[in-house]
Amino acid sequence: MRKLLSLFAAALLLAACESTSQDQAATGSEGATTSTESAASQADGASSDGVSSQAIPGPEGGTQEHLVVNVGDRVFFAFDKASLSDEAQSTVERLAAWMSEYPSATVTVEGHADERGTREYNLALGARRANAVRDYLIVLGVDPNRVKTVSFGEERPAVQGSNEEAWAQNRRAVFAVDQG
Repeated sequence: MRKLLSLFAAALLLAACESTSQDQAATGSEGATTSTESAASQADGASSDGVSSQAIPGPEGGTQEHLVVNVGDRVFFAFDKASLSDEAQSTVERLAAWMSEYPSATVTVEGHADERGTREYNLALGARRANAVRDYLIVLGVDPNRVKTVSFGEERPAVQGSNEEAWAQNRRAVFAVDQG
């Protein structure tokens, strides 16, 4: 019985995700709308296909969940580096725009390192990574009082393992929206 219910739920989920060719034609092949369509939709409370935008639940603006969905919550670094790659800069630029949209939001940037190196070295490297993100946010016009940093070094790995794939995921800075 449980298996049957699971299959039924999966079928409903797939059916709900299905879009018609007319929907795709209205939004483009990638499902994206133009900023003009989005602005018009927000102004009248309806999307381009006439569905109320309020009918689709999403994370509340200015929350951690909203940040993750709309910006992402981390950037990655090369081995033994604290400089932002082009991709990381792009993510931090989206974070700055998000913070501009939510002026009461403050964030803590958490610096992390992989397990290689001493504990002290990795704490210092994590701090340099967090500060690189903070410094770029400030250059982009974010008030320094809205950004805190902390280093966890190697203490909070995102991925367990002693291989390049795991290490690459652990060399990061994570953006955490402060509560309250």
